[in-house]
Amino acid sequence: MVTAAPQRQAGPSALGRVTRSATTTPGRLSVLAVALLLLTAITGIVAAVTAQAKRDTLSDLVAHREPLATAAQQIFRSLSDADATAASAFLSGGVEPATLRTRYEFDISQAGTALGKASSDVGGDPLAAAQVEVLSQQLPVYSGLIETARANNRQGYPAGAAYLREASGLMRSKLLPAAEQLYEINYDRLQREQESARSVPWAPIALLALLLAALVATQRYLTHKTNRLLNIGLLAATAAVVITLIWGVTAMLVLSSHVGDAERNGAQQVDVLVQARINSLKCRADETLTLVARGDGPGYEQEWQQLAATITGDGGANLLRQAKDLASSDAMAGEVQLAVQNAEEWAAAHRKIRELDDGGQYEEAVKVAIGDAPDSAAAAFGKLDKNLITALNAGRDEFFTQTTKAGNALTGLVPGIAVLAVIAAAGITLGIRERLREYR
Repeated sequence: MVTAAPQRQAGPSALGRVTRSATTTPGRLSVLAVALLLLTAITGIVAAVTAQAKRDTLSDLVAHREPLATAAQQIFRSLSDADATAASAFLSGGVEPATLRTRYEFDISQAGTALGKASSDVGGDPLAAAQVEVLSQQLPVYSGLIETARANNRQGYPAGAAYLREASGLMRSKLLPAAEQLYEINYDRLQREQESARSVPWAPIALLALLLAALVATQRYLTHKTNRLLNIGLLAATAAVVITLIWGVTAMLVLSSHVGDAERNGAQQVDVLVQARINSLKCRADETLTLVARGDGPGYEQEWQQLAATITGDGGANLLRQAKDLASSDAMAGEVQLAVQNAEEWAAAHRKIRELDDGGQYEEAVKVAIGDAPDSAAAAFGKLDKNLITALNAGRDEFFTQTTKAGNALTGLVPGIAVLAVIAAAGITLGIRERLREYR
């Protein structure tokens, strides 16, 4: 009788061997080493990527986002000034002064250049693209109407005034709203990037805290198992993590402080000054167009009164006083104060214009509006606009200065994180390997 050969019993599976190994002290130490090294790698990568992202955001603010917001603001400024200049030239009668003609052409050219720059970043934003399309399509139409108005005015035809008012109506109904909307879109983008730059990077902070806690817990475990108080390798790894945490948190606090200053003393102040300048340019166009309309332009005067309150009023709605409160230096505050005084001088000149025009002294009113006398509306507006430009440039400089300082706070942080992560990993490896050798 042939008996069956006994079957060979299968050995333990790989998973079983690993499971049994993990129940021994050397096995637990090996698992701890792998877990700590994996956590160190993840923490280092996340921290480095986050720091680099912050640095890229700050660079984009300086090189891209703020210049685009400025370009959008320049479109509005140039178009508004072109409209006011065209009306002033028309009031001169016949062939307009060469200075006004040159200024008008410069404004149109500058608006076109700024539009080209602002249109470079409308991809993916249909609202911004729509504003650029309106500006691109309607600007040539506006220029054509102005040229027709000039031709008629030069020959003394009354139709010139109708063409000028049609051109101004197009400017106010389509061009300026589109330019203002485009500026608001770009300013909102600027604000979002500033918020992103100063936001707290919770993910790397949480990972660093978790890694630090794991290292402390591991050292306590080893102390309990080996009765040895210190583990040089793990102590070095802990020190590297602590340095990374302190360095990173300090850099982010400094960054947040400078970005906050850039927003408050730079971007916010510039935005208030931009709104003040926009309103002053609208007022200047209203002032001259009221005279062009010759008794048929009460709407222009009504708008002047409404907008003038934002640059000459005593209440909290006065944008110039808001800008003065936001001023980051005495020099800037002084410049804005000059703007306040010049705005009041302009308001006085405007009252004189209305008194003369309403009293039947139209030619005298025109002289006060566009003349070069020290107390004319043109002189006061010119000084006000110069003050606003100076304050705007100072605000932009403050933005660039503070944002650059924020970027400098991150100098060396990314490579520093990488080096400290390597030191931590090496410390973990050496520290636990020394304990494993004791079990061989």
